[in-house]
Amino acid sequence: MNHIVAFAGGVGGAKLAHGLALACPEDRLSVVVNTADDFSLYGLHISPDIDTVTYTLAGLANSDTGWGLAGDTFVTLEMLRRYGQDTWFWLGDKDFATHILRTEALRRGSTLTAAIRDLATALGVDAQILPMCNEPVATLIETPEGVLEFQDYFVRRQHVDEVTGVRFDGIDTATLSPEVSAAMTDSDVMVICPSNPIVSIGPILSVPGLRNRLRESEVPIVAVSPIVGGQALKGPADRMLASMGHEVSALTIAMLYRDFLSGIVIDEQDAALVDRIATLDVAVHVTQTVMRSDDDRRRLAADTLAFAATLTKRSVEK
Repeated sequence: MNHIVAFAGGVGGAKLAHGLALACPEDRLSVVVNTADDFSLYGLHISPDIDTVTYTLAGLANSDTGWGLAGDTFVTLEMLRRYGQDTWFWLGDKDFATHILRTEALRRGSTLTAAIRDLATALGVDAQILPMCNEPVATLIETPEGVLEFQDYFVRRQHVDEVTGVRFDGIDTATLSPEVSAAMTDSDVMVICPSNPIVSIGPILSVPGLRNRLRESEVPIVAVSPIVGGQALKGPADRMLASMGHEVSALTIAMLYRDFLSGIVIDEQDAALVDRIATLDVAVHVTQTVMRSDDDRRRLAADTLAFAATLTKRSVEK
């Protein structure tokens, strides 16, 4: 494989992106990351999914949580609490440095793509980490209690609300960046990481023109299911799918991506779904997909790439 493009968001996406970086030369990897959960806090531009991917690829992520920096301290938050602030969003002292520098770069007129590139390079990341777009997009969660901003739903309220719908504010004016476009053009394979299909991969696919580029692509496109045995390994994807009327299974993941998907990697626990998925004209590979260690990440990434190498672009229009 000469160039791999991965689409990712959240901890599961970051883990497989890391596995891909371990399984192939890292400078041949581009990771397109969800930015619809970006928001402003304390006057700073926070990019949670971007930072999770960056810290993970840099070998700096907190292995207990999957997000944040290993060994970080929280003195700044303690002082903010003394000032009477509600410190509901957990930011470490070293983590603050990332947000300060990114915000400064944006205020100087840098694009988000350029700001992320400089930060990732400084941390020794050779892979290209690409925001899904440079324009601001915000995920809004529809619930019986009203519409919630994503971080309010996900962090402040601990994603306990029933989700009845999701929309992406600003997506209509978002544009496919030259960097994302070039990475997709140069790719030999594209991988949809095991991220929440609604709020992590969904915003990426909603950037105008991107999904159509996937449909028209001549290279294999493979997804790794984030649903294992009817459950999400982390986060609310399973409950979100159920409350929005979907079967909670790897079959649904294949159905959500079927218009561009060549194949899907599912866990051994879901082997009984192979025949149902095959009716979608999507190839299926069954393996162990739970990533508990770096070796698991490398193995799953290598397995996914080997599976992709056996595929040709789907021959039938979905």
